Amino acid sequence: MIKKQIPVALVAVVVVLTCLPLSHCAIKKPVAAPRREDVPYIKCQVCEKIALQLHDQVQKKQAQISPKKITEFDIIEIAENVCNLKKEEADWIMKIDIVEKGDKLELVEQDAEGQCNTECKTIESACQEVMGYADTDVAEYIYMKKPQLDTLVNYFCKDLTDACAKKTPPVPKGRTPGEAFVPKPSKEAEMERIMRSMQGMPGAPGMQMYSREELMNGFGKQDDGDDDDDEDEETTFPSNLGKVLREKESAKTKGDWKQQITQTVANTGKTLRRHANKVGNHIRQWWKRVRGKMNSRTGKQEL
Repeated sequence: MIKKQIPVALVAVVVVLTCLPLSHCAIKKPVAAPRREDVPYIKCQVCEKIALQLHDQVQKKQAQISPKKITEFDIIEIAENVCNLKKEEADWIMKIDIVEKGDKLELVEQDAEGQCNTECKTIESACQEVMGYADTDVAEYIYMKKPQLDTLVNYFCKDLTDACAKKTPPVPKGRTPGEAFVPKPSKEAEMERIMRSMQGMPGAPGMQMYSREELMNGFGKQDDGDDDDDEDEETTFPSNLGKVLREKESAKTKGDWKQQITQTVANTGKTLRRHANKVGNHIRQWWKRVRGKMNSRTGKQEL
């Protein structure tokens, strides 16, 4: 029986997490909920931020692929992802702090990404409400007109959507203040960017990050199956991983974590190739047995 292979996405997550100090592995926390009642007070500002991001990200994409010309599909992809926190095009949201100023809420950009709590989710919600189904229309406008930023803001926020068509209402006096902006550790922010950039990779849908504690406490336990040699090797994978993690934590190795990622990816690639070769051998042996039975039946029919 052919063993199930370890998903590429799972291996990628494990590779990334084995290279981080324990303090940078985010423990799973309850997902923060947006304050939807705040959306009307920030809607226009969010629309202006979206237009800025579309303008800048399209220019950045064009510079990356030059001398080739950016396609309308490329721009549509940016517009589709700019309000989705699971995509790297929406990284800008995590640098925004909602600040109370009198009877107004002001979006203030910070130097570093912050922890994505209620305010982060509120901005994402406002962004999605503004964008709605306008992503393809604004992408076509950018592709055809190549507008300046101020022209794009006016078109997107007043003509295509009504985000800035009306005056922003004042914030109620009894509103409960939002949480403080908490900067995210630089290594944690970088690792999450890597994870988001891997979202679109083939074979890596629905990727998740697991904490080191989860990995060491029985993550990925195997069910009983064949007595094949492959099973022994695969069932020891989680415990061996936990052992390696504990050894790394106790040793408190320093060094360049990016180099560690590169080395671990290379080692994991070797392991995957070894598993693939074993599966190939299983398939070849199975085919030999099937072909032998077919030849045997053919011989009997001829007799």
